[in-house]
Amino acid sequence: MTWSDQTAIVIDSRRALEGELQLQRRGEEYEIIYNGLFLMATYNGASEKAAIRDALKIAACRSDSPVNVLMGGLGVGYSLQEALAWKQVARVTVAEIEPAIIRWNRDVLRKINNNALYDPRTKLLNIDFREALEEEAETALRHPSRRYKVIMIDTDNGSSWLSLPSNAFFYSTDGLQLISTCLYPGGVACFWCSRREEAFEKQLEKKFHQVSFHSVEEKTGYEGCYYLARKE
Repeated sequence: MTWSDQTAIVIDSRRALEGELQLQRRGEEYEIIYNGLFLMATYNGASEKAAIRDALKIAACRSDSPVNVLMGGLGVGYSLQEALAWKQVARVTVAEIEPAIIRWNRDVLRKINNNALYDPRTKLLNIDFREALEEEAETALRHPSRRYKVIMIDTDNGSSWLSLPSNAFFYSTDGLQLISTCLYPGGVACFWCSRREEAFEKQLEKKFHQVSFHSVEEKTGYEGCYYLARKE
């Protein structure tokens, strides 16, 4: 019997900002459910790893200097794990608003993501990603050398499928400008999504120099997708 044939067992349930978060196990895999709706799972990691990998290939090949990465959303730690696997990466700053997600990554999920939160290069912020972006943008304006070469936005299933209504900001003109401010020239922003989103794609093309859409087949047979947007 494979993991997909097994009944989900709820391991933990926690109050979230706008409802309830559940961690459940299905065979050897784990799922996170938000207010009864699927949010993320350990069997859906191929696309988010590919997003970070492709962004780092672009950013790292343009310079020999150390690479700093900023992430919005921790998930099950796959993106963080992938970034830390690159020797050029000097620091990964992760903003995660939900304490339950952080707690699960520190215990149950640490065996899944290779203890990513315990890597000395990881800087974890238990704040809204917008707050993190605003702080980093202020720093970037004062100290341009402290900008990021890669920024990953993985807070939602895309601009049309938000986990929190306030996250619409990240896909807006103002949000994209804030992300761009935090990036070095030649830096890359990557946005995870569950499907192609043409309206958002047009927004990206107005703000960034080069935009590309990618899809990867997951264990489920469905596709996970992401956009890469390079700053000029």
